[in-house]
Amino acid sequence: MKISRKISILLIAIILLLIFTSACSSNTSTSSQNNQSKESDFIKIGHLVALTGDASMWGQSEKNALEMEVEKINKSGGINGKQIKIIAYDTRADAVEAVNAAKRLVEQDKVIAIIGPAQSGVSNAISSVTEQAKIPFIATTATNPLVTVPKEGQVRKYAFRVCFIDPFQGRVAAQFAYTKLNAKKAAILYDVGSDYSSWLAKYFEDSFKEIGGDIVAKEAFRSGELDYRAMLGKIKQANPEVIFIPTAQKEAALAAKQARDLGIKATFLGGDNWGSPDLVTLGGSAVEGAYFVNLTAIEDPDIQGFIKEYKEKFNQDPVLPNPVMAIDALYMLIDAIKRAGSLDGMALAEAMEKTKDLKVLTGNLTIDPATHNPLNKPAIIQQVKDGKFIYVEKYVTH
Repeated sequence: MKISRKISILLIAIILLLIFTSACSSNTSTSSQNNQSKESDFIKIGHLVALTGDASMWGQSEKNALEMEVEKINKSGGINGKQIKIIAYDTRADAVEAVNAAKRLVEQDKVIAIIGPAQSGVSNAISSVTEQAKIPFIATTATNPLVTVPKEGQVRKYAFRVCFIDPFQGRVAAQFAYTKLNAKKAAILYDVGSDYSSWLAKYFEDSFKEIGGDIVAKEAFRSGELDYRAMLGKIKQANPEVIFIPTAQKEAALAAKQARDLGIKATFLGGDNWGSPDLVTLGGSAVEGAYFVNLTAIEDPDIQGFIKEYKEKFNQDPVLPNPVMAIDALYMLIDAIKRAGSLDGMALAEAMEKTKDLKVLTGNLTIDPATHNPLNKPAIIQQVKDGKFIYVEKYVTH
């Protein structure tokens, strides 16, 4: 009898344990389903951006701007009932870092598309990852034509950009020098070790000659070289009215100081890489009056709403142009999502090719399906005046 009662108690305990285990299992399953449901509520977008290193001042501001815009979109209901989730990784503006980050975004995070990178070399590097994964990326400020159309001549299916390209930038600089500065004789000082500098020099030279100008001197230096006086001496003898220096801001500032020390009075002209406070900090009075081509500017009337929002949220001005171009890229992607009716990479890429007259921060965006570059994107001309960058005009080539 005693044995029978013990058995009964044991059986009851086993039954209770089974019921409890079943309940726990059910709860776990429900919890997992809830987690899956929450995950599917998001549209995950990758962001490759330089948050450390020499390009971090633009990258940090770009990340702030993108998060600010996404926060607004999510508060207003998201896209097609889903919230946007930005997954950002630091590239340090380094190709190897960017490739590793791109792989992580497409393989582990399962993003639908990537915004960035900003640099042409870095953008070229990640294209092999995105083409294989069939995930589109939108370069923000990468101006080299090879980013979307490599040397083989066939457009990369999943590579896009929202900025102008270097042939256009070179043409803008040449036409501005010839028509606005009334310069008929120009000299060029460029970095032969930099694709950006070499190609931009060529595009400027070709355009300036085409419209009737004369290139009276073209001198080169190698990356890392800091003494340009020998080249500038030859340029001085040619007596140009304008010197085009398509380099990074540090080299440009140093070259300007050395040119002024040699008594050169020509107007300096540069490309979008000049758009950093370092140009004025390092160049001082030597760069006063210099002009450069940029993608956008703080004073651009078309972006004043964004500038105001950014300053109110972060208590400082954005460091342009990267934040504005990243938001343009976000708008382009959202438009593609809505038109594609799908989050599939191929469907998004096909929709992006057909982007037409889309209102973005910098104007209306139309993508050329043959090159994946914007059509008729205007440039901004800026000048250094009283130690600051001032807005001169929005410029469209003729």
